[in-house]
Amino acid sequence: MIKQLDYHTIRAIFERFQAAEPEPKGELEHVNVYTLVVAVALSAQATDAGVNKATRGLFAIADTPQKMLDLGIEGVTEHIKTIGLFRQKAKNVIKLSQILVDKYGGEVPNSRAALQSLPGVGRKTANVVLNMWWGIPAQAVDTHIFRVGNRTGICPGKDVVAVERAIEDHIPADFQHHAHHWLILHGRYHCKARKPMCGSCLIRDLCDYEDKNL
Repeated sequence: MIKQLDYHTIRAIFERFQAAEPEPKGELEHVNVYTLVVAVALSAQATDAGVNKATRGLFAIADTPQKMLDLGIEGVTEHIKTIGLFRQKAKNVIKLSQILVDKYGGEVPNSRAALQSLPGVGRKTANVVLNMWWGIPAQAVDTHIFRVGNRTGICPGKDVVAVERAIEDHIPADFQHHAHHWLILHGRYHCKARKPMCGSCLIRDLCDYEDKNL
């Protein structure tokens, strides 16, 4: 595994990320915290663009847990059938909506443990919601961050929890809030899995990736 970059190199990397994109945003469309939870849960093994296409119509008529329950599992399924694993995801959306109504009065809880107790909501989903909605510097490690973290040496780790911990331990505090967005966007659009765009990379001189495609 590639070694951890030093503090000064990591700081220089995030200064460049910040200069290029001062306020990075998640790309999943939502209208409130509930629809954010649903959108992120639906995005597992699916693209943000595909989820957005499916949820625009859904969230227009069901933007609260009770409205989603009123729509019913068949109605939810019809809206999200273009998304991978849509049948199971529709069941999870209905189940989590019922729990939110029964246990939380229709409100979305803002603790990681409570969020992770919802069907279809794992640690990554919970961290996205905590970060994007409540501004908590929680780090949602997806395949892009895992790849970038290990390829560059910014936050290497053998699994997603180790990478999450490396982000929290090694990335300076003033970059923590937006760290996962910068890393996701870098992985999605530049440090791609098969053909990383090293020649035009913002941090190519700071990255420790041995097989740079220059």
